[in-house]
Amino acid sequence: NWAGRTFENRGFLASTNYASTGIGSSTFLTGELFKAMADVNIVHVPYRGTGPAFVDLMGGQVQMSFGSGVSVGPHVKSGRLKALAVTSAQPSKLFPDLPTVAATLPGFEMSAATAMFAPAKTPKAIVDRLHQEIVRIVNQKDVKDQFFKIGAEVVGSSPEQLDARMKAEVTKFRKLMKDAGIRTE
Repeated sequence: NWAGRTFENRGFLASTNYASTGIGSSTFLTGELFKAMADVNIVHVPYRGTGPAFVDLMGGQVQMSFGSGVSVGPHVKSGRLKALAVTSAQPSKLFPDLPTVAATLPGFEMSAATAMFAPAKTPKAIVDRLHQEIVRIVNQKDVKDQFFKIGAEVVGSSPEQLDARMKAEVTKFRKLMKDAGIRTE
């Protein structure tokens, strides 16, 4: 368990492979962000989906992976996978006993977002009304509980917050891919 340790002895990850669902996926970008920020040499092993990646992770063919609460939660609860840390900036309500990667690697943050979109030319009044209704619905206790059961935490941010987050992430990952020489073609 690397959580809580410093990365002074970087050799411990020298022969580690990490599974992802392919170049450009959130699992790949998380692995590459970790690799760059921790300055470790972990090897990317792409898979055609979460299922095959986790089968090989559970079977020991790869040593680590990054996944969402929805995808890893059942495997962690069953004991088939061991969770080491969460990649969100703040501790997770889904996994309250886990540290954040940022506790060991300051500034590290990666969290998947599921968002709702409308066509670009949708009038602001309609966007505002949709936002109001969506937030009202997802903040209902029974809806939040259902999301929580499947491994998702409800946020309900504003359209402006979502726009700012998406722009920041595009900038962050464009730089990461450029610095690492990663091409998606």
